[in-house]
Amino acid sequence: MKAVILAGGHGTRLRPITYEIPKPLVPVKKKPIIGHLIDFFHTHGIEKTAILAGRMHENDFEKWREAWKGEESHGNVEVFYEETPRGTFGGMELLREWLGNEPFVLTNGDELKDCNLKELQEFHAGHDGVGTIWLTEVSNAHEYGVPILDGHTITEFLEKPENPPSNFINSGLYIFDPEVFDYADFSRNEVSIERDIFPRLAREGKLYGHKLEGRWYDCGNLERWEKAIKEW
Repeated sequence: MKAVILAGGHGTRLRPITYEIPKPLVPVKKKPIIGHLIDFFHTHGIEKTAILAGRMHENDFEKWREAWKGEESHGNVEVFYEETPRGTFGGMELLREWLGNEPFVLTNGDELKDCNLKELQEFHAGHDGVGTIWLTEVSNAHEYGVPILDGHTITEFLEKPENPPSNFINSGLYIFDPEVFDYADFSRNEVSIERDIFPRLAREGKLYGHKLEGRWYDCGNLERWEKAIKEW
C-alpha cells in the first residue's frame, strides 16, 4: 500500500510562520511534520510515500528532499507539484497513475498522527466501502468535522457543530480504494474531499468510520502547534 501526504495550501492560520515556510515543513521536536508522517507510515510497513505540494513552494520542498535523503531507509519518497491549488482532492489527479489499482492511505500534512494503521487497513478491507476515516476522540469536537454514524457507516458530516453528537472527529487520515477517483469531477477548478467526495460516498453508503485510540495533534494554528511541540 502507498501513502499520500497533502502538503499544498497557504497555511493562513499559521501566519506569520507560513510566510517563510510551508505548513507541512514546520518542525515539531526539530523534525518537519511530514517527516513524522513518513516515520509513521514506515513503522506500519508503507515504503512508498508521495507528497502533493504546491508549485509555489517547490524550492522549499526540494531543499527538504535533499536533507531527507539521509533517511532513505524509511522508504521511497516522491514529490508531486500542482501548478495552482485545486482543493483537497483536485491535485490527486496527478497521482492517479502512480497509485495504480490498489487501496492507498491519504493524510493531511498539517497533523501529527500515531495509531494502529494496520488495524485501520484491516477494517477497510473487511467492509464494502470506498473510503474509511480514522475517527479520533477530542475534547473540543465542536471545532472540527463530526460524523453522523449508523453503526460504522458514515451518513453525514456536521461541520463545527455547536452541540456535537459525539467527541469523535475526522482525523484527516483516510484509506481509499482507487474507485474514489470515480467520485471526483476533475473538470472543476477545485475538488474537495470534505465537501465533494465524502457527501457522495455517504449517500451511497460507501463511507465508513473506525474509532481507534491513538495520538493526534492538529498543528494548524499557533496555539495548537505550540501544544504539539510541548506534548508530542
